[in-house]
Amino acid sequence: MANETRGRRSKVDLLPANIRKRLDSGLRDGSIQQTELLEEINALIKAAGLPKDNLLSRAGINRYATKMEAVGKSLREMREITQVWTAELGDKPTGEVTKFILEIGRSQLLKAMLNESESDMADVGLIKDAMLAVQRLESAAMASHKREKEIRQAFAAEAAHAAEKVAKSAGLTSDAVAMLKREILGIA
Repeated sequence: MANETRGRRSKVDLLPANIRKRLDSGLRDGSIQQTELLEEINALIKAAGLPKDNLLSRAGINRYATKMEAVGKSLREMREITQVWTAELGDKPTGEVTKFILEIGRSQLLKAMLNESESDMADVGLIKDAMLAVQRLESAAMASHKREKEIRQAFAAEAAHAAEKVAKSAGLTSDAVAMLKREILGIA
């Protein structure tokens, strides 16, 4: 019996957007009991003229609430970890915070793909979204790398300019000053 539903979308997944939004907000809010929320959602389903087969059960709404709480818990933990690491790394111009956030995104994407692969049916939409997410993550990584390189080059240019002033005031020849400047700029 369990194999019959494998890969099929749940009743909650099939709800119209406005009804699902109300369900999600009711679960997040927590001021309404699940039984009351179930009655309200089922009334909305009936009012929308959907078939009786679309009505939610207590077990179905409880499974969905449990799943949403697990996702929420994971997000809260990620936020806490990110806040700790952001505070630890500070405003370093090396892009460490960006690298860390990109790595979190990659690991979460992999986790989602692994969870999806447990079912026999491949969700084409998920694959498409995953590929788009990978593209965006890699694009963000490249932009971060480019920005980091530009910061290093700007710093090297400032250091070279400062070294040039000091070298000239110390009486170095123009050839020695040029060589010093090349060495500094070559670091970037």
